[in-house]
Amino acid sequence: QVQLVESGGALVQAGGSLRLSCANSGRTFRTGTMGWFRQAPGKEREFVAAIRWGGGSTSYGDSVKDRFTISGDNAKNTVYLQMNGLKPEDTAVYYCAASSRIILVHAPLLYDYWGQGTQVTVSS
Repeated sequence: QVQLVESGGALVQAGGSLRLSCANSGRTFRTGTMGWFRQAPGKEREFVAAIRWGGGSTSYGDSVKDRFTISGDNAKNTVYLQMNGLKPEDTAVYYCAASSRIILVHAPLLYDYWGQGTQVTVSS
């Protein structure tokens, strides 16, 4: 079974950086997609970034392009989200998600597995 656990969320000042980690402690993927979503209070879950597991291609939501970078370590079965130039509007619970398929349109319902989330708060 795929089990995803996020870590790295914290309180940070605007302009600062954080690195989130998502570890899959269960069944590993040969191929598929791992991604990051975020959800702020009162808002819909928003796509942040994704990486093709075993392939390496990446994609990003428009709001985080040029600031966030997703990467993966296949040996550790872990995906990372490096967040630079954080803004107060980045404040949200960040969720790791995974799919055994290659996802082209990153809607939350297309992902099969989810972590419990990690809180990122950016102060002004």
